[in-house]
Amino acid sequence: MQLELKGIKKSFESKHVLKDMNFTFEKGKIYGLLGRNGAGKTTLFNCLSGEVIQDEGSAILHSDGMEMDLDNDDIGYVFSTPILPEFLTGYEFVKFFIDINKNTIIELKTVDDYFDMMKIEQDDRHRLIKGYSHGMKNKLQMLCFIIARPPVILLDEPLTSLDVVVALEIKKILKEIKHDHIIIFSTHILQLATDLCDEIVVLSDGKLEQIDHEMLKSSKFEEKVIELLKDDEK
Repeated sequence: MQLELKGIKKSFESKHVLKDMNFTFEKGKIYGLLGRNGAGKTTLFNCLSGEVIQDEGSAILHSDGMEMDLDNDDIGYVFSTPILPEFLTGYEFVKFFIDINKNTIIELKTVDDYFDMMKIEQDDRHRLIKGYSHGMKNKLQMLCFIIARPPVILLDEPLTSLDVVVALEIKKILKEIKHDHIIIFSTHILQLATDLCDEIVVLSDGKLEQIDHEMLKSSKFEEKVIELLKDDEK
């Protein structure tokens, strides 16, 4: 399975954020998407998920000898700012999510099993999401893709608000499931990217450039990233 980006462009008034972007992501790898603040990482994710419509270009999913436009059902998107129904309790939301996806869930567990996985306490499970911290809301977002297992998973700065124990657990889960998914992990933290990801892709000057895998453990890796990101220096 591959996700091919073909000529994607996106501008906001006179600011050209994504410039004729072409790239192919492959199943079985976690891609670290590095870029400076404002480089367009979230814009790219929003275009792929349909939250924003690109001006030009397309995202094509290649699977089992077929190719199709990337669809909302193909994507799990963990937003940097969680978007959840705050009038529900955490338990109600997860139960609802399971119910509407039960026909496609590969490994069905109970609501409490999923909460245990994310180390969410019993008392918190039945509180309104409105009263959750940012980190707690992020845990619920994570649960959605862990439950549904869509082919393409987009993670926009997902671990920065999680405590150390849960962040380590999420890293472990991502490494376990990556073989069946295309996972793109957006971050501006270089150490996190090198620790978790199989490939590093830099978004600079509106385009994507992959860094040679052999450089990940090299002393020159940081220098190469900094050199690429200088193009976005204001």
